Amino acid sequence: MRLPVLPLVILAGLTGQAAAAAQTVPLPQPRPDANAPDTGAPAPAAPSPNAPAPGVHVDKPIETTLPQPATMTPPSADSVNPDRFGAKPADAAFGAFQRGLYKTAYNLAMTRAKNGDAAAETLVAEILSRGLGVPVNPAEATKWYGLAAEQGVPEAQFQYALMLLDGRYVKKDDKEAYALMQASAEAGNRLAQFNFAQLLVQQEPGDAGLAKAAPYYERAAATGLADAQYAMAQIYANGVGGTPRDDAKARMLLAQAARQNYDTAQIDLAAWMIEGRGGERDLKSGFAWMKRAAEGGNVAAQNRLAKLYMGGIGTDPDLILAGAWYIVARRAGLVDPRMDDFLQGLDDDQTKQALQKANRLR
Repeated sequence: MRLPVLPLVILAGLTGQAAAAAQTVPLPQPRPDANAPDTGAPAPAAPSPNAPAPGVHVDKPIETTLPQPATMTPPSADSVNPDRFGAKPADAAFGAFQRGLYKTAYNLAMTRAKNGDAAAETLVAEILSRGLGVPVNPAEATKWYGLAAEQGVPEAQFQYALMLLDGRYVKKDDKEAYALMQASAEAGNRLAQFNFAQLLVQQEPGDAGLAKAAPYYERAAATGLADAQYAMAQIYANGVGGTPRDDAKARMLLAQAARQNYDTAQIDLAAWMIEGRGGERDLKSGFAWMKRAAEGGNVAAQNRLAKLYMGGIGTDPDLILAGAWYIVARRAGLVDPRMDDFLQGLDDDQTKQALQKANRLR
């Protein structure tokens, strides 16, 4: 597991309001909020007198959604590309690392790291930051990342930039972090490209910041990074940052991110397919994507799936499953007055069946 870092913020549409983003990369992050409009679902009824209490989450539309980091987990050792370290730290050390012999890899790399080998310094930092075969030591990892960053290793530049933003294990230095993040991004590190774009939007909220950030989002998206694919989808969908609106491109990027289990993209893609935005209307596929997001644990998707079952959109109408999925969402803290009214309208037997199914869906 990599080190915790200072969260970055991103622009929320064209309003210029910054929304708190999840932690950028090192630690698993919470799922992005997915309160996109229920496009394609049955039209909302009049406001219910059973309005939720203040502070209770309601699944309501937001005007625009913006790129937020999805969960990023460290690569498994057997799939690590040695280019991440600048070069193979040493055949023996890297080979041991790939085979899971982390303590051996650490000992072999440490000898070379002490002699100034940049790749070995990066490997030592990686092992220490994730606690692979040795105790987690973020302070020591920071030192080695810093030494490797000075020698121009893009992975080390990226990691050390995050640590400079964080300021826990090295003196906080936003200016140096910016420079290192940019250097890593220019060298082709896709996570640096995404995070540098985030920094640009943070520093210059509004369309001008998005215009500067878009090329970095786009480069990261081209590598297959789901976060960046979703970011570019939003840029194309809203026609911001000097980028012309292109719903077809936005939908394609949503699909790419959705296939990687980016739940916000799955919800948006489902809504677009149901609406017929950016391509042909496809109710069945839209339903399938919403169901996938719901089954993955996204609470907003669970509520919207309930509405699709209730209205028979992309599937046969099923009041029991509609009730069950809403019960699951409500247990997680989401309150939808319209769905509360629907649930109260079920008879006793239907309510019992919905509760039984909800218990199995958990």
